[in-house]
Amino acid sequence: MPRPMRRLPEKSKDFKGSIKRLFNSLNRWRYLLVFALCLAMISAILALIAPNRLSDLTDTITEGLKPNVSSEKMQMIMEDEDISLEDKMKASEIFASINENTSQEEILEKIDSLPKSIYDEIKPAIDMNKVKSISLLLLSFYLISALFSYIQSYSMSTISNHFAKRLRSNISNKINKLPLKYFDTNETGDVLSRVTNDVDTIAMNMNNSLATLVTAITLFVGSIIMMFYTNWIMAITAILSSIIGFGLMGLILSKSQKYFIQRQKELGSLNGYIEEIYSGHNVVKVYNGDKEALKDFDELNDKLYVCNRKSQFLSGLMQPIMMFVGNFGYVAVCVAGALLTMNNIINFGVIVAFMIYVRMFTNPLSQIAQAMTSLQSTAAASERVFEFLDEKEMPEQKNISKHLDKSKAKGEITFQNVKFGYDEDKTIIQDFSARAKPGQKIAIVGPTGAGKTTMVNLLMKFYDINSGDIVIDGISTRDLTRENVHSLFVMVLQDTWLFEGTVRDNIKFNKEDVSDEQIWEVLKVVGVDHFVRTLPNGLDTVLKDDESISAGQKQLLTIARGMIADAPFLILDEATSNVDTRTEELVQKAMDKLTEGRTSFIIAHRLSTIKNADLILVMKDGNIIEQGNHKKLIEKNGFYAELYNSQFQN
Repeated sequence: MPRPMRRLPEKSKDFKGSIKRLFNSLNRWRYLLVFALCLAMISAILALIAPNRLSDLTDTITEGLKPNVSSEKMQMIMEDEDISLEDKMKASEIFASINENTSQEEILEKIDSLPKSIYDEIKPAIDMNKVKSISLLLLSFYLISALFSYIQSYSMSTISNHFAKRLRSNISNKINKLPLKYFDTNETGDVLSRVTNDVDTIAMNMNNSLATLVTAITLFVGSIIMMFYTNWIMAITAILSSIIGFGLMGLILSKSQKYFIQRQKELGSLNGYIEEIYSGHNVVKVYNGDKEALKDFDELNDKLYVCNRKSQFLSGLMQPIMMFVGNFGYVAVCVAGALLTMNNIINFGVIVAFMIYVRMFTNPLSQIAQAMTSLQSTAAASERVFEFLDEKEMPEQKNISKHLDKSKAKGEITFQNVKFGYDEDKTIIQDFSARAKPGQKIAIVGPTGAGKTTMVNLLMKFYDINSGDIVIDGISTRDLTRENVHSLFVMVLQDTWLFEGTVRDNIKFNKEDVSDEQIWEVLKVVGVDHFVRTLPNGLDTVLKDDESISAGQKQLLTIARGMIADAPFLILDEATSNVDTRTEELVQKAMDKLTEGRTSFIIAHRLSTIKNADLILVMKDGNIIEQGNHKKLIEKNGFYAELYNSQFQN
């Protein structure tokens, strides 16, 4: 089983360029975005201020746990007339017995033996008013920070979802503006992957990473400022112990970017292959292509696995590395803080504050790394989306002013020396000229690759011709909009298309004011009314992919859809190929009724279905080599006669 043809991925854009364009696309929500990022920054600033207040609270509680034996307090006690001389003398003896060699436990025992009048003055006492004031201030900081964080998260979620919605809308609009050539040369699965996976990646990472990045940078820079503001020695200790994280983060980021870009491309290729194999699952089973299909799938899956493994492994290294750096910073700060406290340079509360600042300093490194990893995925996904949105569109129709009303159309079409090729260096339609008179039934026959379907695509203006002209009722299709041209035709194709909806909705697709009586009449003409009546809910039956409807029945329903549309021109591209011989006879009669008063173009390989055509155009290698009705062409005994007679040869 051959591998499906794939377009090689183009060279990816640079990371900075993709991110810059992504932010430019957010210009519509710039005020809400700035508001959300400001809230994230303020929330981080409040979190930075809190440790200093916590340090004050710790010092207040610590001081309150120690007896007040300062020289000022002792002087006040000795001058207090309410304390007896005997108690003062005893206290003096006890304090005199304390020296540098006295242990802490002995000091506490001596203080406990002081007279009650003296002990009551110096006993430990926590300033509860100050504790309450600081606690309320800290509580306010944390509550406001949490509130701002919630509002910021809600705002970012709103921005990301609206942006994703707009991207999908832009992609949907873009699809309608792309030429048919794009879809002929690109996998459906890859296009779907851009609409679903890539857009979801952008929305999710934008929601989770952008505010996180701002918060992390604010905490990182702010923690450095606050550490130096609190104590420069401890600040240098914390920074030196964590600086290794910077180098590792930069190294990992530089290695992982290419794998994130490649991962998105491989994901699109895998989705495209799955879509192809799934849509042709019956063919794969019939030709025992399971092993080959699985082998090809495994190759694509392995490529995606390798990209995922490498990108996720490198990004996954961030967390354990930063945890180690953070824990090492805790140890360094505790050791340095203990030495400074022993030398009365700082209070114990400073150590408590620095323990929090170290966490605020190291955690942002991990958050920044993760946010940058997410931004890499976002850049790769946005690059694919923007690449799709930048695809060359069909030519503009602003200067086209002519319009052909289908209710007034006469039904004459002229092909004048039409030349066309899908590639500039390869012409398929060499020099096609023909004329279809109003109400004629024109059959186009020829071997595979003769250009029959290509001519229909040109007639419908799916492609622009290279030279020559196609004229409808005296007006060139160059002077008519594509929508106007499409409204003039009804197409019934070989490939059936029924969407998930009721039978009624499928029959009157994109046409209003159609009564059920008209629908039943058309179904009866086509010969499928009995089948619809046997369905559980008749016209209200919802058709799904798993519905047990044969290919022939689907084709009959699409023919009925074509009959219900009121257009002056009709195109039948192998419309009866999926019906049996008996049904074909019924459909043929229905087609004869349908083509009455309409100019019809019929492409058929079964030449028996077009014997009653008014004009048969025989094509070969992009040219008309014979033309006339069935009888004349058979009498001529040329190429058409050879094709016709070959149907009856064993």
